[in-house]
Parts: sequence; C-alpha cells; structure tokens
Amino acid sequence: MAVNSEYQCAGSDDEASYDTTLENVVNDTGWRGSPEVWIGAAYEAFLESGVEGVKIMPLAKKLNLSRTSFYWFYSDREALLDGLVALWREKNTGSVIKQANAYADTLVEAMLNVSDCWFSDEVFDSRFEFAMRSWALHSPSIQAEIQAADEQRLEALRQMFARFGREPINADVSARALYLVQIGYITMQTHEDMAVRMGRIAEYVRLFTHLVPTDRELERFFSRHNFSQALLATA
Repeated sequence: MAVNSEYQCAGSDDEASYDTTLENVVNDTGWRGSPEVWIGAAYEAFLESGVEGVKIMPLAKKLNLSRTSFYWFYSDREALLDGLVALWREKNTGSVIKQANAYADTLVEAMLNVSDCWFSDEVFDSRFEFAMRSWALHSPSIQAEIQAADEQRLEALRQMFARFGREPINADVSARALYLVQIGYITMQTHEDMAVRMGRIAEYVRLFTHLVPTDRELERFFSRHNFSQALLATA
C-alpha cells in the first residue's frame, strides 16, 4: 500500500533543510543502522508526534546516523510510512485474529483470549492504534486501511462466536459490541487502574457471552497478566 502523497510531501522541509556536512557521515563506527532501527525510531516519533513527526533528518539525528544512511533501507519517506502501516497491521490486526482463533474449550475461554489484546500492549498496541486512527482523520488512504482492518478483526470475532454455536446475527452483534467498546476505550483515551479493570472482567464476559466464567478461567486470565486476585478486594 502506497501512502497517500499528501503525507509524502509533508517531509519536504525535512529533506531540504538537513546539514550538508552530515551528508557523507555515517557514524564513528561506519554503522548505517538497519531497517528495524529506522522503523523503530519512526514508530516512537509517530506515537509522540503523529505522522508529521516522522521525518528523515530528525530521525537520523536521534539515531546519530547520517541522512543518507536511511536510503540504504528505504527509498523515501513514503516507503518508511508504508513500513509503519505494515507494522501496525501485523501487530494489531494480526493479534486480534490470532487471539480470536486461539484454542479454547469454552466461549468464556475464547473471550478471555481476545481480552488479552485489551490488557497487554505486548499483544495489542493501543497507543499505536490511537495514532493510526488519528492519522486516518486526515488521510483517505489510511482511513481505507483502518476500515479494512476493522472488517478483518470483526470477521475473526464473528467466527469465534460462531464456533461456539451462535447464530450469524447473534455472532455479528456480539462481535461488533465487543470490538466497538474496546475501540471506544482507545479513541477516548480512557485510562483506568488495572485492579478496577480486572474487577470488571467477569461481568464483561457474562455480558458478551451470557455465561459466567469459572474461578479457574479467571485465575488463568489473571495469571497471564501477572495480576493477583487478592487485589480485587481493594479495588
């Protein structure tokens, strides 16, 4: 996917204003970085400042590398932005699909597998999601990416509910309710204490599955997130 050119031109000032004395400098060791190093720096800048913060020269200065080092790995800024989109797609959409398809004996267990996405940035990066959705407000091409991702995630959730016997309309409504609530949390930038969130998980499961989670199912979920059930008494 080629990122809309409206955002490629946003980096023109960056490319025109760099210090030419750096042009032929790599760094003291001759290291040029790597694709992972450059995309990692772009990711951090994107989370901090949005797409306008992803510019080649500031990234090079942050990494203590020359601007020309960038071109060993990416043809231009647009290619770097495409890399960010691919990283988001793999991380967030990939994780929702993986968790929805993870092995589960019960619908409650399947729901808790998906809930891992909302309780761990290692599984689903909520800050990355917010930054992408903010970018989409000003870019039709990124909005199209978001819409495609939403549908892929919803389909994975529909299939999850259907595996446990839900009729198509029920599976669709349940998937949409579950997913849209969580996207609402992200876009509203809601921040809550972990103990408060964990204290609600059993009721969320009951609401979306019409089933009551067992103590063992909840214990496994809490353990995955290094949470002690004893903390619920103080929440």
